[in-house]
Amino acid sequence: MSRHSHVSPALVVRTLAAWAVTLLLFFPLGWLFLTAFKTELQAISVPPLFLFEPTLANFHEVQERSDYLLYAKNSVVTSVLSTLLGLLIAAPAAYSMAFFKSKHTKDILMWMLSTKMMPAVGALVPIYVLAQTSGLLDTQLALIIVFTLSNLPIMVWMLYSHFKDIPHEILEAARMDGATLWQELRLVLLPLGMGGLASTGLLCLVLSWNEAFWSLNLTAANGGTLATLIASYSSPEGLFWAKLSAASLMAIAPIVVFGWFSQKQLVQGLTFGAVK
Repeated sequence: MSRHSHVSPALVVRTLAAWAVTLLLFFPLGWLFLTAFKTELQAISVPPLFLFEPTLANFHEVQERSDYLLYAKNSVVTSVLSTLLGLLIAAPAAYSMAFFKSKHTKDILMWMLSTKMMPAVGALVPIYVLAQTSGLLDTQLALIIVFTLSNLPIMVWMLYSHFKDIPHEILEAARMDGATLWQELRLVLLPLGMGGLASTGLLCLVLSWNEAFWSLNLTAANGGTLATLIASYSSPEGLFWAKLSAASLMAIAPIVVFGWFSQKQLVQGLTFGAVK
């Protein structure tokens, strides 16, 4: 006599809730994907069209009207260079706080974190004036500096959380063996901290790529990122939903694919210090 496994009602409810949340989160991205392949009339049709003949005209028009490769290059350059520059600054700071603590270390960390609580618009005017007087408006350098500074508190906190879990005895043993500071960092700390450096860099790379506020306010046609490209499809005549969706899809596709392949490192970076 076969025995059927019993499925608890709680498991069914959790499964249905998980699928509901997944569909809710995926729906905007899925609708964006569908709209990108519609004509403008199909995009605003009521009721919405789910069955239609797809077209690539929106993607061709985006490339003809706007230099997509220029905006994509600016996004890559600003996000990658700001992440590398941030790691070069954050790693020594986190190292000193993790292995050479003082009575002010905790206060400094809390002060750095508190800067992320200030709305970005509160610093817009002084930063805009500084960029204007130094001739950095509409340049990649302006965004690299701003992205680096805005992500620096997160970088320091994440690297500090990782470094402080590395046993101090390992570094002390290296010093007793006669290792110099550079050898200690290169041969001991770097291999042990590579996971933290990678996950921190990946997370801040995604944050820089998706940053829109500073891109829209400090750049235009020359130094603008893909966020600037998307905003250009909002005009006084209204929103061109199909072309806006195509531009948005072209802007988010690279970072979505990148995030998918590096999701393990991103999750690790987001959960530093949560599990002991």
